[in-house]
Amino acid sequence: MRPQFEPRRGSERMTIIKLFDNLTHREPVIALWEAIFGYETAHNSPGLVIDKKIAINDELFFVALLDAEVVGTTMAGYDGHRGWIYSVAVHPGHRKQGIGTSLVSHAERALIERGCVKINLQIAQGNESVAAFYSSLGYAEEKRVSMGKRIDENSSISSFSPDTNG
Repeated sequence: MRPQFEPRRGSERMTIIKLFDNLTHREPVIALWEAIFGYETAHNSPGLVIDKKIAINDELFFVALLDAEVVGTTMAGYDGHRGWIYSVAVHPGHRKQGIGTSLVSHAERALIERGCVKINLQIAQGNESVAAFYSSLGYAEEKRVSMGKRIDENSSISSFSPDTNG
């Protein structure tokens, strides 16, 4: 996806969406995710998630910047057929300004440009406000059961090496 920004004006400042840069954005993204998501399990440690995402170098990790401050994030994944959007987070002080919508739209365009035919996402059961947000963007609940299996040997920062586990 060539354009790496999407101007969005709010009060007199402009939100820009860019590819994640580990040197510049890592610490603010970790702080945002810890505040928003409140991770409780090792496999969701923000540092591990970031390390694993940048190791695959798929250019599907975006940040929303307001004057160089990280105010939002989204990541996407693509398997050659379906796409996924996840880790959409907007700083509480910057919500209801269209930043989340812009982040999702940006990720959708990146997936569509790769040939994606369907985009999926998951939200925690009972999170009605987030469900309403995605519904407003055209997403609909599907009759599916989400199942997962943790792979403990890959679920800690100490076990991850981009050279061997990428």
